[in-house]
Amino acid sequence: MDIGFGGDPIVDEAMCLDRYPGHPGRHCGEVCKPTHLVGDAANLLWFRDGVLDYVFSSHVLEDFDDTAAVLVEWCRVLRPGGMLVLFLPDQKTYAKFCEDAGQQSNQAHKHAEFSLEWVRQRLPSNMEVVHSAFPVDYNPYSFEFVAQKQSP
Repeated sequence: MDIGFGGDPIVDEAMCLDRYPGHPGRHCGEVCKPTHLVGDAANLLWFRDGVLDYVFSSHVLEDFDDTAAVLVEWCRVLRPGGMLVLFLPDQKTYAKFCEDAGQQSNQAHKHAEFSLEWVRQRLPSNMEVVHSAFPVDYNPYSFEFVAQKQSP
């Protein structure tokens, strides 16, 4: 599952969820991949508990008011051993990057303190962090975060 893929999924075989059926304003190369599911990423109503091998999302989680509830929902659909893979902005670093570049920051971001630690603190207890990195070489204001769902 690639949540908020914007027409360019992490891998071609990913099931893709976005809130729009098309990709308005998105730049996904010559051809945008299809949106398989259209809806709210905070409610994965299409899935029973424990059915997905992975949930990947890039720069989406920071747009929700209730980060903890969204993480619970994303982890709910993972099978034991399944992986939550996130690529997210450190808000303070991102805001500084935008200021230095003379550009407006994304106004959809909900939390001034959003960071790697922010996500760690809101992760459900049945998830174990297996990788995190900040900053990353290819994006100075974002972090990588991978957690694995533990058996009940």
